Amino acid sequence: MDYSLFGSVMTAVMLVVFLGIVVWAWSAKRQAAFDAAARVPLEEDAEPSEDGRSVQR
Repeated sequence: MDYSLFGSVMTAVMLVVFLGIVVWAWSAKRQAAFDAAARVPLEEDAEPSEDGRSVQR
């Protein structure tokens, strides 16, 4: 196997892997997890209590 064939095979493998990740990321069953992650910046931060531990309001 020469390097050009190896490079071609690796390019095809990486393309398949990339397309698999895109399909996985855009699948409907991932929607709830992405919605939860999108709301994280909008949630209130925890404030430290008197003993230094974080407490949710």
